[in-house]
Amino acid sequence: MKKILLFAGIIVILGAFIALILLKQEKGIEVTAEKAQRGSVQQKVTGSGQIQPAIDVNVSAQVAGKIVELKAKEGDKVKTGQLLVALDPKQYLAAVERSESSRLSAIAREKKALSDLNRAKDMWQKNLISEADFEAMDAEYESAKSMRMQADAALKEAEDALDKTKLFSTMNGIVTKLNKELGEMAIGAQFQEDVIMIVSDLSVMEAVIEVDENEVINISLGDTSEVELDAFPDTLFKGVVTEIANSAITRGLGTQEQVTNFEITITLENPDNRFRPGMSTTVDIFTNRQDDVIKVPIQAVTVREKSSLVKKETIEEGPEDTGPDPRETEMEEVVFVVEDKKAMAKPVKLGISDDTHYAILSGISEEAEVITGPFKVLNKTLKNESLITVKSSK
Repeated sequence: MKKILLFAGIIVILGAFIALILLKQEKGIEVTAEKAQRGSVQQKVTGSGQIQPAIDVNVSAQVAGKIVELKAKEGDKVKTGQLLVALDPKQYLAAVERSESSRLSAIAREKKALSDLNRAKDMWQKNLISEADFEAMDAEYESAKSMRMQADAALKEAEDALDKTKLFSTMNGIVTKLNKELGEMAIGAQFQEDVIMIVSDLSVMEAVIEVDENEVINISLGDTSEVELDAFPDTLFKGVVTEIANSAITRGLGTQEQVTNFEITITLENPDNRFRPGMSTTVDIFTNRQDDVIKVPIQAVTVREKSSLVKKETIEEGPEDTGPDPRETEMEEVVFVVEDKKAMAKPVKLGISDDTHYAILSGISEEAEVITGPFKVLNKTLKNESLITVKSSK
């Protein structure tokens, strides 16, 4: 009797378990879904960097000297031709005086040589001196003339060096950086700048950002953008791409962390007068745009093997087995559509994407109800013709 009861209990438990499975199968996999819509998809590229003036000028000395006058400080507005810095001119004044003295001496020698040459020419014509003596006097004059010309050049060079002890602004702008103080030495050099101050035109500002090498190919000159500065939260400024770098910036070369970026310059429209060079910025550059297309949420697009999308033939119906088909492992982008309580995998041709949606060029119709989640179900569990139950996306 006990055995009969035990056997009956096992049958009841198995029956309940089978019934539960059948009920679950009948209910189907729970998913969320929403209808595909027609609209616009705007692709964008995002990068971060800093803002800087479109034009700034380094004011630096070409001759060495102590700074004896500073006519502008950081933040001052300056105009073209305004004196900014004066260096100690004493040694350059002395050099001008020495050059003037040398020039006067050279002029005197040239005059004497010319006088001697004229006299020698008259005597040579009267056969009072030899031709050789006349040519020697002519050479003496040419030498004196050459010395005078060198003295002229030395004087001009000394005067030019004296002029360079005063530094003037070459543009209207604002002093954005001051590197030297009154009394410091300015190290003048033609090939290595010793910057005393920087004058910038803050009426035209640029955002210079870096973007990945895979995204720079989507950017074109003239693309519009939205610029956000950390110092101005919740405020967007408009801009236009005006420069795309041709050479890359590579960091971590030869390591697993190697990164290759390109600099993009965006000119801001109507910059705020509170902008300061070096402020951090994030820029969204709007590249491609597709209007009046069917669009679906990004998470609705997944991939499946092509072989799983085709109903397999029976042994009797199928062709002769010739071995595994390599195309069976090829992956295809699909969207699962709700049809008669089933998830039907629809291969789709994708267009561009924005932050939330893909443009669908072909594969589904407008108003199709596409499955959007859960993520694990879409990417692993769901199969073509799986039984489903649509629950509220909320």
